[in-house]
Amino acid sequence: MNASVSSSVTPIGAAVRRKEDHRFITGKGRYTDDLDRPGQAYAYFVRSPYAHARIRHIDPTAAKAMPGVVDVLTGADIGADGLGDLICGWMIHSKDGSPMKMGSHPALAKEKVRYVGDHVAVVIAETLNEAKDAALAVEVEYELLPAVADLATATDGEQIHDCAPRNTAFEWELGDKAATEAAFARAAKVTSIDIVNNRLAPNAIEPRAAIGEYDSGDEAFTLWTTSQNPHVARLVLSAFVGIAPENKLRVIAPDVGGGFGSKIFIYAEETVCTWASKKVGRPVKWTADRSEAFLSDAHGRDHITHAELAMDEAGHIIGFRIKTRANMGAYLSTFASSIPTYLYATLLSGQYAIPAIYCEVDAIYTTTAPVDAYRGAGRPEATFLLERIVEKAARERGEDPAEFRRRNFIKSFPHQTPVIMCYDAGDYVASLDKALEVADYKGFPARRAESERNGKLRGIGLSAYIEACGIAPSAAVGSLGAGVGLWESAEVRVNPTGNVEVLTGSHSHGQGHETTFAQLVSARLGIPIDQVTVVHGDTDKVQFGMGTYGSRSGAVGMSAIVKALDKVEAKAKKIAAHMLEASEGDIEFKDGKFTVAGTDRSLAFAEVALNAYVAHKFPTSEIEPGLKEGAFYDPTNFTFPAGCHICELEVDPETGVVEIKSFVAIDDFGEIINPMIVEGQVHGGIGQGIGQALMEGVTYDEDGQLVTGSYMDYTMPRAGDLPSFTVGMTQTRCPSNPLGIKGCGEAGAIGAPPAVINALTNALGTEDVPMPATPSRVWAIAQARASRLAAE
Repeated sequence: MNASVSSSVTPIGAAVRRKEDHRFITGKGRYTDDLDRPGQAYAYFVRSPYAHARIRHIDPTAAKAMPGVVDVLTGADIGADGLGDLICGWMIHSKDGSPMKMGSHPALAKEKVRYVGDHVAVVIAETLNEAKDAALAVEVEYELLPAVADLATATDGEQIHDCAPRNTAFEWELGDKAATEAAFARAAKVTSIDIVNNRLAPNAIEPRAAIGEYDSGDEAFTLWTTSQNPHVARLVLSAFVGIAPENKLRVIAPDVGGGFGSKIFIYAEETVCTWASKKVGRPVKWTADRSEAFLSDAHGRDHITHAELAMDEAGHIIGFRIKTRANMGAYLSTFASSIPTYLYATLLSGQYAIPAIYCEVDAIYTTTAPVDAYRGAGRPEATFLLERIVEKAARERGEDPAEFRRRNFIKSFPHQTPVIMCYDAGDYVASLDKALEVADYKGFPARRAESERNGKLRGIGLSAYIEACGIAPSAAVGSLGAGVGLWESAEVRVNPTGNVEVLTGSHSHGQGHETTFAQLVSARLGIPIDQVTVVHGDTDKVQFGMGTYGSRSGAVGMSAIVKALDKVEAKAKKIAAHMLEASEGDIEFKDGKFTVAGTDRSLAFAEVALNAYVAHKFPTSEIEPGLKEGAFYDPTNFTFPAGCHICELEVDPETGVVEIKSFVAIDDFGEIINPMIVEGQVHGGIGQGIGQALMEGVTYDEDGQLVTGSYMDYTMPRAGDLPSFTVGMTQTRCPSNPLGIKGCGEAGAIGAPPAVINALTNALGTEDVPMPATPSRVWAIAQARASRLAAE
């Protein structure tokens, strides 16, 4: 693909290189840890070494006397200042109508610690090393309580929160139970499956960091932090924690080195650093090391599920019922309650016309780190469950899994599922057919035979995924319990010389917004892309926005820009009409020129921009000077990217090593703004999906100690573990936004895990292959297979 940054107009659909990459690859990015404030001190947190314990006493005396120590602060200090707890912003109600049981979550523990790594105290010192040394001298007396680390038995364990008997935050349901039971009563065939969606650690390349600074002159705070949504951080810290009024709290998220969801949430560290900066009269800086990240970053996934699929004689799916236990960890994180509910169960219809679905979800507290959104957030869990049971059902029927899927696909749109979602557009057969062709599905038997001759086991697996993203609309998410609307904002400022600044409430942490957003403006206004600057991540510069997560920046964020551009164009036409002495209705705008229809009289965009600021050129009674417009966009529906992924792999039964021989991803993302960036997003998502399937898994022992606390124990894929992906597209326009686009950032992580495990179960001849399918696990299964075949 030929791609370059252009100084000319850049059309939508061009594979233009990312504008922001130059500063990143030359080391000119500015991350939170790169920043230093005059007179700053350094924070280091005293963390609980126990999974569950009462705090009997904290004595900071010795620590305070150590060299360089500025102060040592505890939960008692936070309580004395009247700060509120960290909150979960999505209300879920149980089947009986009762609200979820949200346990108290102070930024510094007051009476109990509830997971290894929980925040007990903070030491603030002149240097980081002095803070670390002093942290060892903080004396904490604990009364140990039994750990509750096993999700399967947690409801019978020691109660973690006083408000949550049986350690249950809520018992939730979705769907029509009676209709689903009736479907199963008349079923000709029922397939069942037990699934564990393994827990994952996000591991963004940049650890979380925060700098809090208090200005006593203005009585105002500034927080620099690694956030995916700085305005939401300001809202929570102001309205709920109570650090300062919003107009006295500025939140800045500079360059952010990846998030994968883990930087959506409001954590204890940025809360404490901001609050402490006033207490000590100094800026306070904290940067996590990787061990802290493993301990305290919110994890993802972690479900145990039993599911059953009902079919009629002809192999049509007629019912689906699901019982899931979702691990919430020790506390309900910012959006945690929505992940195993409305972002999970609403996608259990997948691409299939299933008339009856009933899902029950029990959200369970354990003495482990909180669990919240991780790339895909509920959608990967739903897709893995559905695509595994669909694959198993096809095999039990002795049927080609591709044809079983084809028969059950939704064929007409819009399609109302029995679990809330109304799919607006799609063509699932097109993605399946293209994937089968590109993967040479028909040639697989010959390749399998060749592998067998070489002593290897070969398998192929499909995954037909769908996701609901472009997280919005506000009316929908509000009715489902969201505490805020999920619209997005934009402001387009045209300067007198014709260059443009775009201020967006979306936030970029690797997605390439500085390129794609500028590309949209370049194409629309007919100006070179290098004359467009994108501004984000600063609550004092940008109007309120909801941030970036759930693949919403394109469908929602860019749509807000389109609305602002509409207003810019409308005003510019008024100005051009006065300049050209023509009727406004006769002014046409195309390719950066305003033209009087039917004539050769025209003005360049830059000429009109300049005259917008030269007020004597037009009557100010009719047109205000300037050319700056803002807009808010709240969509009418989610977007529904979909596609088909096919994985082909080979197993060495002597070692258990799995080699992915090919991976084909055919996705429907609607209109594509920049195909190079889209392909990069797909590649990254598939890499993470393969990681979940084969390598990654957070593990706690029975005492609640984190076993996978470093890269020595938590394995992530390296380049040699991944094949060269074959990526392709089909296209159906999204009707619910003006650009016709769908989200692309999470698709790979959603579609890949079931494709890999379906291929692996196909190779090993068993449905019982847990994630992560590590070499030791695969070897044991392969040896059992060999013994079974020998006995036969």
